[in-house]
Amino acid sequence: MDHPELLLYFFGVALLYSSAGFGGGSSYLAILVLFDLAMFQVRSTALLCNIVVVAGSVYLFYRSGWLDFRRAAPLALTSIPAAFIGGWLPIEPTLFYLLLGISLLSAALLMWFQPRLPVEGTPKKGAGWLGPLIGGGIGFLSGMVGIGGGIFLAPVLYFIRWDIPKRIAAVAAFFILVNSISGMLGQMTNPAFKIEWAFSLYLMLAVLAGGQIGVRLTINKLSPASIKRITALLIFLVGIRLLLH
Repeated sequence: MDHPELLLYFFGVALLYSSAGFGGGSSYLAILVLFDLAMFQVRSTALLCNIVVVAGSVYLFYRSGWLDFRRAAPLALTSIPAAFIGGWLPIEPTLFYLLLGISLLSAALLMWFQPRLPVEGTPKKGAGWLGPLIGGGIGFLSGMVGIGGGIFLAPVLYFIRWDIPKRIAAVAAFFILVNSISGMLGQMTNPAFKIEWAFSLYLMLAVLAGGQIGVRLTINKLSPASIKRITALLIFLVGIRLLLH
């Protein structure tokens, strides 16, 4: 495959992100954009890699009892059709890169300033009427740019004190999974859809390995806060580069 170094980059991203319940879509996009790949290849590859990583995370969270589908439903029910529409909508490359740049900058700031919630904190019972609005809005944007949206959802849930961190990570992983699948299906219905399956398959295998290791091992050399800060800085720089370009 061209650019074999992408295998190492994607493996590392999946390893880091999966340990926090994320798929890594924003970083996959950032990396692929730096290699000047076609817009549709960038969006579809990022979503496929997201699906591979978070599918394993969702299974482990559910098996461990941290994922409550009833509480996740209000967020997912509106995000699924919204992500499909976002993925289906025709989008000009200029608008795509503008939205992607703004999304990456927003994601970086949300990661950097993400509020903390003590594990012992008393969780709220739910997001109420905000749940469908939050899910639909994030789902639509995620489908358009080619991410799962967990990187936007988690800080919002922390802010409204939706629940304890492990349950927020679990619902974020589930949110990413359903949005990525829906957004991918939406892209595939677009007549302009195109993907190099051989290229994407190599990257999917790399993130499968990284993701499975990440959700099972504790990263000792860097604290979760340090990982988030480093990732946020890299995403921010790529977002700036896109907007200037």
